[in-house]
Amino acid sequence: QVQLVESGGGLVQSGDSLRLSCAASGRTHTMGWFRQPPGKAREFVAARWSGGRTFYGDSVKGRFIVSGDDVNRTVHLQMNGLEPSDTAVYYCAAANEYTPNYKASVYYDYWGQGTQVTVSS
Repeated sequence: QVQLVESGGGLVQSGDSLRLSCAASGRTHTMGWFRQPPGKAREFVAARWSGGRTFYGDSVKGRFIVSGDDVNRTVHLQMNGLEPSDTAVYYCAAANEYTPNYKASVYYDYWGQGTQVTVSS
C-alpha cells in the first residue's frame, strides 16, 4: 500500500501563485492531481508519468505546471494566475501503471487526504 502525503495549499488572492507537493511512500508510474470544488464533482487537473511526460486539464492549461522527481517519488503542482474558480480541495493521486486514462479518477490506486486551496477575489 502506497501512502501519499500532500503539503501546500491555503488562502490566496486572485492572481497569486501557490505550490502543492505530494510525496509517495512507494513506487508508482503515474502521479497526478484532482480537485473538487464546493458542491461539484471531482475533476482532473494534471498528471505526470514517471520519466516526465505531463498532461493537463483544459481549465488549467497555460497556468499550472506539474513536475516531479522519480527518485524521491514526489510530484508538485505549481499554480499560477489563480482564480476564484480554482477554489477546491486538491487531491494527490497515484497509479501503479502508466495509465492512458489519466483523466479518470477510477484508474488511480492511491489518494492523498486532500488539501484546501481557496482563492479570494
